[in-house]
Amino acid sequence: MLPLLKKYPVLFICFGVALVLLPNLDVMNVTIMEARNFITAREMITDNNWLLTTMNGEARYEKPPLPTWLTAISALVFGVKSVFAMRLPAVLFIMLIAIFVFKLSRKITHSQSFGLLAAITVSTSFYVIGIMIEAPWDIFTHGFMSVAIYYLFCFFEAEKTQWKSALLASFFIGFSILSKGPVSFYALLLPFVLAYGFSFKYKRFKSKVIPTILLIILALAIGGWWYLYVRLEDPATFLAIAEKETGNWSSYNVRPFYYYWSFFTQSGLWTIPAFISLLYPYLKTRVRNRKAYKFSFLWTLFAVILLSLIPEKKSRYLMPVLIPLAINCSFYLDYLIREFKNLKNKRETIPVYFNFGLIGIIGVVFPVLAFVFLKDNLAGYWFYFIIATVLVFSMGILILKFLKQKNIRLVIICTVGLYASLILTALPLKEALNSPDYHPINSEISNRLKLYQFNYIAPEMIWEYGQKIPQIKNEDGSISLPKETNFGLLAIGVSPEDSKILQENYTIKEIDRFNLNTAFKESRQYKDRLVATYYLLTKKN
Repeated sequence: MLPLLKKYPVLFICFGVALVLLPNLDVMNVTIMEARNFITAREMITDNNWLLTTMNGEARYEKPPLPTWLTAISALVFGVKSVFAMRLPAVLFIMLIAIFVFKLSRKITHSQSFGLLAAITVSTSFYVIGIMIEAPWDIFTHGFMSVAIYYLFCFFEAEKTQWKSALLASFFIGFSILSKGPVSFYALLLPFVLAYGFSFKYKRFKSKVIPTILLIILALAIGGWWYLYVRLEDPATFLAIAEKETGNWSSYNVRPFYYYWSFFTQSGLWTIPAFISLLYPYLKTRVRNRKAYKFSFLWTLFAVILLSLIPEKKSRYLMPVLIPLAINCSFYLDYLIREFKNLKNKRETIPVYFNFGLIGIIGVVFPVLAFVFLKDNLAGYWFYFIIATVLVFSMGILILKFLKQKNIRLVIICTVGLYASLILTALPLKEALNSPDYHPINSEISNRLKLYQFNYIAPEMIWEYGQKIPQIKNEDGSISLPKETNFGLLAIGVSPEDSKILQENYTIKEIDRFNLNTAFKESRQYKDRLVATYYLLTKKN
């Protein structure tokens, strides 16, 4: 196994990510951001809207189209109704990030084992996985930028101008911009450029000025052509959307400057190691490559500072920080692998025992906790419960055993094993906790009558329905009555005034009530917007 790992590290990374994430890829419910993106991909295929992108038949220019193109291509291969197909490209981009974190880490440390450690750390960081369903287009823009940064590093470090590296960097920067605008340019590339300057310096850069300028021009051309195209083809809509989006940066979800400073907790399993890796005065004398450690530390720090300067803040915007943080954290993990058996100072050993001991204990008590929560709902799920119990419990025991032996390498391997076991075997158990009120849209209604929506219908419902659901209430409050004599209407709330207008023209019959909430009504996760009533309207003579 080890010789194969050393010979084919990239294949090992791809196999590991695929093994953990693909089997249960369609288990989690489609989120609001996913639904919007999936609908746009579906309409690319059904309506041929590959450039002037739409969602539910209306212009959606907020997001550039490259991730949607990739998702639509996957849907063409595996099926336009398949959640697996829609999510598959995001998993491939987690692989891409892990591969190029490995390649960059190996290059800056000249150590393949360190590169693999960094790849494992980034691909098991909580929010790198979570972003895949919470805001899936982010993984594309940061994935492309991770590739670009590796080739930029090669370009900067080369003694002579490497045109190949420069061209590849420019293409992938352009692809990143074509995935989510300048987001990754600001949050990942700019901090990298600053950190590289402070750590490695820009040696022999005079000969690379012209290639750099050409690189930037080409990247902007690749990333910007779609914006120009839409600006020329649909200027009014484009400008209205652009004005709204730029306004959000300073007036929407405004948070204080320090809002992001618990960012290391987003690494999940690696929270405490990630925090300790940021204690630069402590760790700088303990790493094997101080310059490389300084680089990852500054890259992480600059990324957090730059993101903190923007008034609009959301947790998911922190995801790119986890890329340099994974490299930074790996310096500390590498130190522990080498030196933990020799450490005597309790200030150094207690955090390690606490972090991995807690993970091990969670694995050991998992069977009891899972049974307490699921005991009344395990019918049909006993297989997953037994397999999850055996695997997670075993990993927990092994973590505690190797921690006692101070074998941190095996502790890390078993920690990753516990994480993989939870995703592979415990994730399907979430369906046992679904509320009995969960009632998805009956696909049969699409075969009956034309369906319209009134007021707001959640994107998740439109995705679930499988077709566009036109709006009959206009932005100015007026109602556009459909031409059909009979039609279906999906509504969340209808005011007395609107109800009066509808009743004057139609006979209204309540047919069904759809509820996409898997959480119970008493839960904080319950969302009223995921509940809608289906009416049958018949025009009066």
